[in-house]
Amino acid sequence: MKIEGKHKLWKDYQKEIADNHFYYVRSCIRQNFFPASEVHLLKILREDLGKDIFDDPRHTTCTGIGYHADIIPFETIMTVVARHFALMTEKGYKNLLISCVTSFGIYTEILETWRHFPEVENKIREKLKKATGRTFEIPVNMIHTSDVVYKFRNEINNLAKYPLVNVNTGKPLKIVEHIGCHYSKMFPNKGVGGAEFPYVLAGMVEAWGGEVIDYPERRHCCGFGFRQYLVMANRGYSVSNSKKKFESMKDFEPDLIVANCPGCTMFMDKWQYTIGEMEGITYGKYGEGIPVLTYEELAGLVMGYDPWDLGLQMHQIGSEPLLDKMGIPYDPELKYKGKNGKNIGAPKVPAYCTIN
Repeated sequence: MKIEGKHKLWKDYQKEIADNHFYYVRSCIRQNFFPASEVHLLKILREDLGKDIFDDPRHTTCTGIGYHADIIPFETIMTVVARHFALMTEKGYKNLLISCVTSFGIYTEILETWRHFPEVENKIREKLKKATGRTFEIPVNMIHTSDVVYKFRNEINNLAKYPLVNVNTGKPLKIVEHIGCHYSKMFPNKGVGGAEFPYVLAGMVEAWGGEVIDYPERRHCCGFGFRQYLVMANRGYSVSNSKKKFESMKDFEPDLIVANCPGCTMFMDKWQYTIGEMEGITYGKYGEGIPVLTYEELAGLVMGYDPWDLGLQMHQIGSEPLLDKMGIPYDPELKYKGKNGKNIGAPKVPAYCTIN
């Protein structure tokens, strides 16, 4: 196929991504698992890229976990999300920036439902008005935070201090990217590259000097699956999904895994520890675990932010081997120091997947 034809086809897999003036929707689980990711996303957008982004303290959970666990009815979650739209409308914003992949899928599901069944939207408008006295406008542009980092990937690269290159070999770092199912699979046309060719993370990796690793289970689910994990008896299904991915990628000797879903990041990080304790298996080249980072953390490292300010000590798998490869300086004595300088407590070192 001619290159012009390829470019024309690729246009069908793109999405419109606003370049400024964002109403920010936080993530419940990201704030709990990797709180510094959200802090530094705002810092990068506001201070480094000069963007207008409003972080509303009135915003609440979207109740997505409860919805997917069959605890929260669809009408309830639609009304909660409608309130978020109303808060955005009141502040004069039209671009909705969503931090959580699950929320992104839910907001999209709701808007698609209203598009096909306008009577449902009218019903929710009535419920919101009765409950809060509020009304709302539909977002003009609704995007995930990884979309925005992808859009500004070249601008971030212009500010790069530590590209994704092994300083010892001069070769690009080998990186596995993992896309959250609720970003690319529920509504494929809402994600960059769709479900077939998701490029939102691969684009970042390539722009910042890394090499994207393709492997057989690249698009396999991380194993979170709400009903798989929330029900304790089902957690074997969850860990087995992650294990299948790790075994598939191991021979490619990746230096890093990066994900755009907080749940995926957490599970691929912590299941390595679990599998190590259960079976004595590790997946890193030298017997260690493979570091798993959020895309905000990865952007922060590339831009020269301190690893501990970025919150890398919150991960189960130690990031020090990655930092050494990138030539990033760090003080091991500060890893478990809080902002006040006091030690926050180091985790007990497991037998496998050593935590540094």
